[in-house]
Amino acid sequence: MTLIQSAAAAVCSVTGSSSLRSFSNFGGCTENMAENLKDCSVPCKMSWDELEALCRSERLHCKQLGISRANVNDYEVEFLCDYKKTKEEEFYLVKWKGFSELDNTWEPKRNLKCPKLMKQFHLDLDQELRRHKRRCIPKKLDKEVTSILIQKAKLRQRLQRWEAHLNQTRNHPGRIYVINEVDLEGPPKSFTYINNYKVGPGIVLDEMTVGCECKNCSEEPVNGCCPGASLHRMAYNDRGQVRIRPGQPIYECNSRCSCGPNCPNRVVQKGIQFDLCIFKTENGRGWGVRTLQHIKKNTFVMEYVGEIITTDEAERRGHVYDRQGSTYLFDLDYVEDVYTVDAAHLGNISHFVNHSCNPNLQVFNVFIDNIDERLPRIALFSTRAIRAGEELTFDYKMQIDPVDTESTKMDSSFSLAGLPSSPKKRIRVECRCGSDSCRKYLF
Repeated sequence: MTLIQSAAAAVCSVTGSSSLRSFSNFGGCTENMAENLKDCSVPCKMSWDELEALCRSERLHCKQLGISRANVNDYEVEFLCDYKKTKEEEFYLVKWKGFSELDNTWEPKRNLKCPKLMKQFHLDLDQELRRHKRRCIPKKLDKEVTSILIQKAKLRQRLQRWEAHLNQTRNHPGRIYVINEVDLEGPPKSFTYINNYKVGPGIVLDEMTVGCECKNCSEEPVNGCCPGASLHRMAYNDRGQVRIRPGQPIYECNSRCSCGPNCPNRVVQKGIQFDLCIFKTENGRGWGVRTLQHIKKNTFVMEYVGEIITTDEAERRGHVYDRQGSTYLFDLDYVEDVYTVDAAHLGNISHFVNHSCNPNLQVFNVFIDNIDERLPRIALFSTRAIRAGEELTFDYKMQIDPVDTESTKMDSSFSLAGLPSSPKKRIRVECRCGSDSCRKYLF
């Protein structure tokens, strides 16, 4: 038995990453020993799919890979690679799940029971044929066409794995979906999904030291509840919709409050409630986000989350992002311009929300467990009812009119950091939002 075969026999005791697994006790390994090996330490540079293929070819059983005596001979279609047609029958080139592409086989259509994969294959095929200005499916596909079909199938798998990872990482009820029907761009390589602010070096969040003593914050607030302690009014109605004007702060109940988790003054802290989809836009705006559920007017949708950095560091990073043609810097200038949120590499789904000169999301400053007014949480609420399937957007240069607020303290600029107000010259970025009121340039 070879080392690789021994490693396959030991796969049931694997620990580590999905791309590099470690195994031990490889000398003299047998099939009967496979389910009992532990404390793996010998590296085996094989992916899960390669190990599954090897186990099946060697007829080894493994609980961790889902290979049992009952299904060791089962074959599952992973995706379809090619198509050809004879006078009598249609055939598909099949990539089998758990097997190498070297083991792909041509199978007659009547033998395949994968209607969803077959439908997706023909949708991709029709798209490619239209791109090549062909109306009918030829008896045999060109290599160029089959290459694109295989790349699309593999891209779909990568996006599905990323989607699964995002949903394992999120701490909010709303699910995240990912789709790209436009090109072959996969998941961003240098982006990590986070649920809350990540504080940069030298920055400290001051935790709230007191909470309200209300039993019913909406009907019987004690001393105005948490908003009253800061001389402000309750921000939400009894349905959790924001009722204050943009520019006014939101003070939610915090971890030291006497009220419970169902308090109507706990909205933003409950996280994203709607199923959202990250999708590739067709007009060159990169990735975007659409809602998969109807959202009522004045409803909390998501927070803008990222790494909190100083404005000096933001200025430095801003020049780098300018050269890359994009920026994710958001000034926290509620009272003074000291800190910035950078969502370029660390962020949540708001990282993918595009700009619009006529947006359906509005920014509000929110305070919950942090009392430092220089570090508000940035919440995005709907400005109107948003249909299921509609893209979510906010204005990257959103301005609050101080006339509409109770004090000049609320005169917040929600523009991206260092762009309209910076003394340093910035590169002009063309706006592609397509709205009737488009300003033509983002910055």
